[in-house]
Amino acid sequence: MVEVAMLTPVIAMLLVGMTQIAQITWLYYTLRKTVYSVGTYLSSQQGVNFCDPADTTVAAAINFGLTGTTDNSEPIFVQGLTADMIRVSGETWDAANDTMNPFACLGVGAPDYILVSIPNGYPVRPVIPFFSVIDTIALRPQVKVPYGGT
Repeated sequence: MVEVAMLTPVIAMLLVGMTQIAQITWLYYTLRKTVYSVGTYLSSQQGVNFCDPADTTVAAAINFGLTGTTDNSEPIFVQGLTADMIRVSGETWDAANDTMNPFACLGVGAPDYILVSIPNGYPVRPVIPFFSVIDTIALRPQVKVPYGGT
């Protein structure tokens, strides 16, 4: 009885901790699928203005990633995730220096790649018994997809 009384809280803490880690992993996977959906939607669009954060195509892509529809008519997949948390930017490949550079908004050309991220992170606070000092974790998924549009 003494051994059961001593080990039961430890086993319960381990089980709950594993469950919390699984939930955080699943949430990160869902967030990554969200930003990937935004990137792949934008990668095939024509005439996207990556220099204008209010571009309707970028807004439609973000809505597509959040809800599965471009008109935002369905509920959001991840509660608490908003359109202003997602950032879309372009990058260009510099073959001479073998580096990636931010897309220069000069009004000419298109980026080579689209970078979609949640730069400030999606906050998650795990709840594990007997551990009240666990800080909030900021999940920051990002994807880079080739841009096929013009």
